[in-house]
Amino acid sequence: MGISSPGIGSGLNVNDIVSKLMVAESTPLAQFDKKSASYLAQVSAFGNLSGALGSFQSALSSLTSLSGFQTMSSLPGDSSIFTATADGTAKPGSYRVNVTQIAQPQTLASGGYKSTTAAIGLGAKTTINFSLGTVSGGSFGITGSALGASLTTGGLTPGALSINNTAIATDGTTRSARLLADAINAKSTTTGVSAKASATVTSATLFGAAGASSFGNVDTSGGGTYSLSVGGVQIAAQGDGVAAGSGVSAASIDAALTGNTATARALADANITYTGSAADGTLQFTNADGSNIAIAEAVSGTVTGGIGNSGAANIGSSTTAVGAISLISADGSPINVGGSNPAGAGLAAGIGGAYLGATYAADSERTSGNIVIDSSNNSLQGIMDAINKGNFGVTASIVSDGSTGTNATPNRLILTSTATGQNSTMKISLAGAGADPADPALVSLLGYDPAGTQNLSQKTAASNTKATVNGIDVTSSSAGISGAITGVTISALKVGSSTLTVSKDTASLNSAVNGFVKAYNDLTTQMTTLGGYNADTKTGGPLLGDTTLRNLQASIRRQMSSSITGLQDTSLTNLSQIGISFQKDGTLTLDSTKLQKAIDSNYNDIAGLFAAVGRSNDPDVKFVSSSAKTQAGDFALNITQLATKGVLKGATALPAETTIDADTTWTITLNDTVPANLTNTQTVTIPAGTYNPSQLATMLQSSINGVSAFATAGATVAATVGDDGTLKLESTRYGSKSNITVSSANGSPVSTVFGGAASVAGVDVAGTIGGYTATGDGQTLTGAPGAPVDGLKLTVAGDTIGSRGTFGFSQGYAYQLNNLAAGYLGSQGALTSRTTGLNKSVADITKQRDAFSARLVDIEARYRKQYSSLDTLIASMNTTTSFLTQQLAALAKS
Repeated sequence: MGISSPGIGSGLNVNDIVSKLMVAESTPLAQFDKKSASYLAQVSAFGNLSGALGSFQSALSSLTSLSGFQTMSSLPGDSSIFTATADGTAKPGSYRVNVTQIAQPQTLASGGYKSTTAAIGLGAKTTINFSLGTVSGGSFGITGSALGASLTTGGLTPGALSINNTAIATDGTTRSARLLADAINAKSTTTGVSAKASATVTSATLFGAAGASSFGNVDTSGGGTYSLSVGGVQIAAQGDGVAAGSGVSAASIDAALTGNTATARALADANITYTGSAADGTLQFTNADGSNIAIAEAVSGTVTGGIGNSGAANIGSSTTAVGAISLISADGSPINVGGSNPAGAGLAAGIGGAYLGATYAADSERTSGNIVIDSSNNSLQGIMDAINKGNFGVTASIVSDGSTGTNATPNRLILTSTATGQNSTMKISLAGAGADPADPALVSLLGYDPAGTQNLSQKTAASNTKATVNGIDVTSSSAGISGAITGVTISALKVGSSTLTVSKDTASLNSAVNGFVKAYNDLTTQMTTLGGYNADTKTGGPLLGDTTLRNLQASIRRQMSSSITGLQDTSLTNLSQIGISFQKDGTLTLDSTKLQKAIDSNYNDIAGLFAAVGRSNDPDVKFVSSSAKTQAGDFALNITQLATKGVLKGATALPAETTIDADTTWTITLNDTVPANLTNTQTVTIPAGTYNPSQLATMLQSSINGVSAFATAGATVAATVGDDGTLKLESTRYGSKSNITVSSANGSPVSTVFGGAASVAGVDVAGTIGGYTATGDGQTLTGAPGAPVDGLKLTVAGDTIGSRGTFGFSQGYAYQLNNLAAGYLGSQGALTSRTTGLNKSVADITKQRDAFSARLVDIEARYRKQYSSLDTLIASMNTTTSFLTQQLAALAKS
């Protein structure tokens, strides 16, 4: 194929001609690009508008509810002692708060074990029940034995006793339980331990009871004298020359003590009481404050008879009765007893403590649960795992004290209640399978009853937060204290005292109002930039004349210009009343002086200008929420049915005691759905025992609420005994989704407690709002779609059927504008639709441009083909011309 070059031979510049023709043909491409750029500019502009509107909506989000306005500030004088928060119901005031105790959980520890995996006991099946409750009465501490005999003469030497590593100041004068208790109490601020002296009581056999020699008649006829004193009080005396039976005798002693005698009065003055009689050998003397009681016989000359002898010579006697002390921990912590001679104080060296004389009551509101220990898990590790899997308010861990050696037992099981508060005290009961007893080794490890045997050692006591507010005692099971001051929650951090000032949070309110003004002005400025005309530069914004932008601007201005309706008992209905007004450029300005005046006089009503507010004249009707479709107004509320709970009520009154057999399990379905959910049905272990009605209710409630599946689902029950003596078990949930059924699985049947009673499911609240139908769900009533009350949600409590007054609902400016913005920004909103349409137009233009570009290739090819042919033709003609010219020239020569 030959090589060709357009224009050679013809003189035509084919490439230049085609290029110029294609420039003319490509002119429409510029129009495509211009139109696409215009659309893209609008897309970008709508993106900026969406961003500005989104920022505006974000700024409004905190202003659409009451919480953004009716706030109160709570300022502690010392925030290291406590912090505080206040809601809109709080009242301004100044308070003095003194925190004396911080809530904590109970911690128990076992004795030491050599291994964490070795078997404990024989592996007999043992069910261990954990319950949580409250200890009342009694004390936590150590009961000592009688003081050492040497104390009555030599006292307790310095350094002999220390408590919680603090030496107790004792010396040669510390010779009685009372004096020792006084010495311990002098250090109680440091040790956290107080002491109580037990009453000093003389021996029960002193005057001859229980087979001992009786008190013999005193005989001084041989020329002697005799006197008997108790605690320094002389109760009998006999001079010389008196024969036996004519002077001091058991009968005469009893006579001296009977009635309002001088002897009886003298003993009373010495704080000494007595019981029994000398005649039958049961006479005992008591000093309630723990002082020693010295009983002495003083004789001279020849004397027979007296204490412990009859007719035998009496050379005199002296004995001293001493008391004992009890140590009491102020916060239930273990007590560390030490010193060089704690035994002299009747105490054993070491760390210890237990509840003394206390009673225990399970808390029916707290979870309880069971674990089963057998040969598969009867080790510290297995027990710990079983407890932690139970999820019933107690966690377990194993702690090693680091001791080593052949006989070392470093591993201890530590149990801790998961919640703080006095009602988090544990009781751990063990039962065997069937008629078999619980494994003794497990009982020795875990058995714990604050009112009985305590085989675990308490390391920290379950305790409440205690404080005073303006001198009034308050308690809380957690670090938070609420209710002491209306609308204020105090969070205690440490023991101490500080002031608390509650006042109107005008700074937050000012900030909220200023934030609204700024957000509105920022949006207005952006809309003006996008859709306005600049006379100086004679240019318009990318959305100049755009109907979507104009509609948005008009809607916002219309809402801002209208008055708020639906507010009850308020004088504020428009923004100008709090100092907000429009400027000529369409932005807002705020008059701070006018706002402050409104804050001072109408603080509680300002929120209604911005937020969605619902108010009822029935205190048992509460506003929950609304939707963008809910209209402002006053709506009459009529209730035709109140919400109820699912309940199982016993058919007959409970007996005085009900016995639950061992291995009793019931199948309980709680708050089940349609179709049924298997997790709503659980097998519940009912602890064996004999219960009075109150105890039975508490036990059942704790057992059911302790099931982890129920707890996870938030399903709980309440068990109560009615005035008629029947037991009622009801779901704590309201409505048609509230139900409870109980059936027997093993052991004692359900009929033991409930007779033949049948369960009754709950029902939802029913009624109308403003005359329009509403849908009930539990205690919540929601306005029907399409009505002015569409989306209005109210909770209806109380016990009244029929008219429940009126409910006023208003939509503040921030709430309305937030809904407006949401409508424009949503997936079906105007801005989204416009942007989608513009992007589609850009895509269509791009498609048209690509198609046109493809046609230009064909046009160029056609032009090039045509001009190439012309080039060839002209070249041929030029060749012919040249040939003819040559030929004609040759002919002319010839």
